[in-house]
Amino acid sequence: MSDFTPSQFAQAARQIVEAGRDFAQRGWTPATSSNFSMRLSATRIAVTVSGRDKGQLTADDVMVCDLEGNAVETAARPSAETLLHCQIYERYPNMGAVLHTHSLAQTLASRLWAANGFVPLAGYELLKAFAGYDTHDAVMQLPVFNNSQDMRELAQWIAPHLNAQPTAHGYLIDGHGIYTWGKDMLEARRHLDAFEFLLNCELELRKMQR
Repeated sequence: MSDFTPSQFAQAARQIVEAGRDFAQRGWTPATSSNFSMRLSATRIAVTVSGRDKGQLTADDVMVCDLEGNAVETAARPSAETLLHCQIYERYPNMGAVLHTHSLAQTLASRLWAANGFVPLAGYELLKAFAGYDTHDAVMQLPVFNNSQDMRELAQWIAPHLNAQPTAHGYLIDGHGIYTWGKDMLEARRHLDAFEFLLNCELELRKMQR
């Protein structure tokens, strides 16, 4: 017996579809990349099916997985990266949505700051868009992790950072893109918008300082 209702799944699927169409229009999901999910219960999530055009999503392109990344009652295949979503839900039980995109700014920033291990974000008024930040004087270090096609290995690299952070809001993967999350889809989307803006600011500053 499911520990969520059909209406809960339908609502999550609708929000995932809307997010995918919006992000695709902004150019953040090229070539069927990216994946999005929402928590349905303590043990189940709704997540995008692998290989789908995120700008053309429908409810049929959203499936249910357990927190091990296994498909539930469907032959559809989730992205291998679903494991990274599950890791966030397990670490932060109050988180309700995870978003992964591949914008140009996110990907370039991941390459430029990979050697540093993080992108320093400080002095920006928009830091207040993140839960727990209430001043521009705050400092955030957005981690950049090495890439790997082995998702379990990648999750092991990320785990110490998440375990050390009572609250974290995102990370980059080198040459890949960003993961961010929130207590619900609205907060996760706000965090993604803020990260995109701040990374663009840092890239422009870098160009101006040359």
